[in-house]
Amino acid sequence: MIPLCLLLAATALVPTEPTTRLVLAPSGGNPRNSEGDFVTFDDGRILFVYTHFTGGGADHATAHLASRVSADGGLTWSGRDEPVPAVQGKQNTMSVSLLRLKSGKVALFYLVKHGWDDCRAYVQTSVDEATTWDPARLCMPDKGYFVVNNDRVIQLASGRIVIPAAWHTPVEGKPFNPRATAVCFLSDDEGKTWRRGRSMVAPPEKGNSGLQEPLVVELKDGRLMMFSRTDLGSQYRCHSADGGETWSAAEPTDIHSPLSPASIERIPSTGDLLLVWNDHSNIDPSLRGRRTPLAAAVSSDEGKTWSKPKVIESDPDGWFCYTAIHFNGDNVLLAYCAGKGRADGLNTTRIISAPVSWLYE
Repeated sequence: MIPLCLLLAATALVPTEPTTRLVLAPSGGNPRNSEGDFVTFDDGRILFVYTHFTGGGADHATAHLASRVSADGGLTWSGRDEPVPAVQGKQNTMSVSLLRLKSGKVALFYLVKHGWDDCRAYVQTSVDEATTWDPARLCMPDKGYFVVNNDRVIQLASGRIVIPAAWHTPVEGKPFNPRATAVCFLSDDEGKTWRRGRSMVAPPEKGNSGLQEPLVVELKDGRLMMFSRTDLGSQYRCHSADGGETWSAAEPTDIHSPLSPASIERIPSTGDLLLVWNDHSNIDPSLRGRRTPLAAAVSSDEGKTWSKPKVIESDPDGWFCYTAIHFNGDNVLLAYCAGKGRADGLNTTRIISAPVSWLYE
């Protein structure tokens, strides 16, 4: 029998709130580390792939994909980067989504950026737990500037793969149009062939951002729910009843936020939805527009209502965004960009872990 004192000591060592597990800060020749995503291997190890910048801190600066591995559920991580073979863009390669497909393959999605007129997603798959990868395939037959955030690609119960994207259609006289239209690219053969959904989601009449950086989650009734960031003070939402082919009109939600993306995934152990975003529901006026605080909330009714937000990061000078969500047993891993202010707010990659129970406290 284990003595009670040892049981109490062991219990005290188990974190009951978010705990930092890895910080990838900028260094010489590496001015920025950015968004990433996770996948769990068959042997229990967790792979994390993120964007490693070498040519500056701007979104168009030279960058490639790099990886770290955890053998203990995300508590500790390997001490050096390993390269990830991927198509290299004329500007960079970034914004990773990792997905365990129903066939058992691991799929690696990422953006290849050649310029203001060509930013599109590619996919590579692996049958040997990311030891080797097959040749890259273009996921977007339409040429254009498409933004797909990290940890955004999903596979539906039907097997269809959905990539939600913000299409920044050209405007005469401007190299980049910030006003985006939301659209999905679809594959029904595990990424071998791709096509654009039959309709796009028109941006709101007001505002300059349109519908940027969309996410999609499959609801229990089979519909898809899309959230998009806007400059109108909240996330906008729409639904699809046909697997991402067509969508309802986008409408504002009560998820108040700056022009910053949200992330939503389903909690395996409870079936509820987890939302992570910059909660501005009761924000100090001096912090409007800033990507702080970072918060989490849970919905048990498929996104109709959400629990009281739990604060993850609250530094008023902080900048927290582009979250990847990954569940491992009774814990959730969150990887996101962190920094101070707009100038360097995206230059550090941080991974934290938290008990799923903490979300419900």
